[in-house]
Amino acid sequence: MDVTTNERSSMASADILIDSFNRVRDAVHPLTGGLSREQLAFRAGAETSNSMAWLIWHLTRVQDSQVADLAGSEQIWTGQGYFDRFGLSLPVEDTGYGHDSDAVDSVVADPALLVEYFEAVHARTLEYLDTLSESDLDRIIDTRWDPPVTVAVRLVSTIDDDLQHAGQAAFARGLLPEIE
Repeated sequence: MDVTTNERSSMASADILIDSFNRVRDAVHPLTGGLSREQLAFRAGAETSNSMAWLIWHLTRVQDSQVADLAGSEQIWTGQGYFDRFGLSLPVEDTGYGHDSDAVDSVVADPALLVEYFEAVHARTLEYLDTLSESDLDRIIDTRWDPPVTVAVRLVSTIDDDLQHAGQAAFARGLLPEIE
């Protein structure tokens, strides 16, 4: 089968995005292993830092929100019942932007539930990426910026945000004191 140049670049773009989101997954998975809810809620800087639970929840909520918006679908958070299962005292649409210290403290979760929610969002993300063509990636979705934001730019921004928060969580895990 003869593959045109445009088809090749489309496959390469999707492959790069899939690889990048898989790297987020690779960064998130080691963060919760063997930890308790209390350890995940530890804040190294007391009121000035975020807990590992908040960081993992937030990066997952952002990815869920962004991909659902791009795909025109319901978020995993509500569509698969994670909002109810987490039982947080936050509004259903909350993704963590602008949280104060009390809101960060309110995000306490079972490590297995955090990973389960992340995995559900990751699977949805890969399914969505599998549907995209090069022209889909070039579609402008936000004209408030100069240059306007495309689907590709939004996805790269999400990857960037996720990896930064995963790195912060890895740093926090390294500072974790022994909890008896």
